[in-house]
Amino acid sequence: MNWLPFAAAFGVFFLTHSLPVRPKVKSWLVSMLGPRGFTIVYSILSLGMIIWLIAAAGNAPFVLLWDQAPWQRYTIFVGMLLVCLLFALTITRPNPFSFGGFHNERFDPHRPGLIRWIRHPMLLALAGWSALHILPNGDLAHTILFGVFAVFALAGMAIVDRRKQRLLGKLEWVSLLQTVDSAPLISMQGSWAGYWLRITAGVLGFTLLLILHPVVLGVLPLP
Repeated sequence: MNWLPFAAAFGVFFLTHSLPVRPKVKSWLVSMLGPRGFTIVYSILSLGMIIWLIAAAGNAPFVLLWDQAPWQRYTIFVGMLLVCLLFALTITRPNPFSFGGFHNERFDPHRPGLIRWIRHPMLLALAGWSALHILPNGDLAHTILFGVFAVFALAGMAIVDRRKQRLLGKLEWVSLLQTVDSAPLISMQGSWAGYWLRITAGVLGFTLLLILHPVVLGVLPLP
């Protein structure tokens, strides 16, 4: 039983996700690529590493922990639709609290939208995707893979909080958070047309995942 390629993939994953975001390294990369270029390159790198890890888990020794049950597929079907909608509704939105936000200077803490409820929507989407995929994948390698992803995403929320407090200043970060917490529970970032466009994109993205899943991974995800 050779677990070395799987362990090596994890080692490179953590290396590529820790070095580029270190303040000095990130400043140097942003100066070369620009803020948007850094985000694009880092996102492509992250996607590539996730694909490599999934492939490594598929090639790891198979150790069954539990059998797959029909309810697990229904749960992941509904859950992944919600994950896609969350991703579509919040990606590139102004969000000074987390990563992935664009034009954060336009963020209105009195009308924070979903940020009123979820400070780190991208990380929550990653945690949801990870946790949901543990259910139908009851072998040891995939349980480790998706379990680590879920913990990584949840721990990342605290890490990003500390980083943003350092960048914004503790007093400004706390003041901004208090303003958001006192905002109406339901508010809009943008127009209704923009919301419906994002909802449509989320549903289309979910549909595309269903179509590509058996093609790319060889597994039919439908219940």
